[in-house]
Amino acid sequence: MRQLREATPPETVGLPVGRRRVRGLRREELGELAGMSADYVRRLEQGRSHPSAGVVNAIARALRVARADYERLCALAGYAAVDGQVPNEVGPGAMRLLERFTDTPMFVSDAAMNLVAVNSAFLALGHWDLTGDPWEWNIAWRTFCDPFDGFKQSAADATDHQAVLVARLMSALLRYPADASLAALVDEMRTRSRLFDTLWRTPRPVAAYESSAAFVHPDGGSVTLVGSLLAIPGDDLSALMLTAAPGSADAARLAEIVGVDADPAIIKVGRPGPG
Repeated sequence: MRQLREATPPETVGLPVGRRRVRGLRREELGELAGMSADYVRRLEQGRSHPSAGVVNAIARALRVARADYERLCALAGYAAVDGQVPNEVGPGAMRLLERFTDTPMFVSDAAMNLVAVNSAFLALGHWDLTGDPWEWNIAWRTFCDPFDGFKQSAADATDHQAVLVARLMSALLRYPADASLAALVDEMRTRSRLFDTLWRTPRPVAAYESSAAFVHPDGGSVTLVGSLLAIPGDDLSALMLTAAPGSADAARLAEIVGVDADPAIIKVGRPGPG
């Protein structure tokens, strides 16, 4: 809350700029805009008071925060956001990542784990077969309900990978309770996958936001890569970057696979569920 207050230019909320000794808004100004005292604003920022859902909404309106910041405020206070759908537009930040790492397999996914864009290096791995299912571009669905033949993980890596997927879907459902497609995805996965339903009821702690996997190429060879998850906060998207150990046989194999691919560098894909 303090970060948002200090990052809000006074002119964006209708206040005069003038000469200021502090960045952004003063506590008194935020309090006046949100209908509360400056002392209460101070106690909220110091964690000495817990706001009601109405107070969270008043603060968000006063600061005119973006949707992603509103969702975060709600989550930090322990409330579900009032409305909203999972955003799936590929913004400038995501595009820059994909444009700068054209020789590294990468995909961008939304908060519901739907792939929304990939680069040609990722498609060159050849493991992402399309099945015609409405959820075929959702990484959580493909992991628990329709596994890839060309994607192999050790038991330890699979455990880490599954824990991350469940944790991210839980977080998304908290932030976007009005998204019918997300709710339908979770319900369908709990019905179709006993493992997912078990993890949903008793989540595992997330040990690491990266794991290793062997990708079996259609030519019969395989390459082992480490997937590292990167957040793109402004768009509420995430990017997964797949890399091999420098100088390894896997790095040479990856360069060989990516080098023969001639598709466009960035491809927008996926759809958020049925329809």
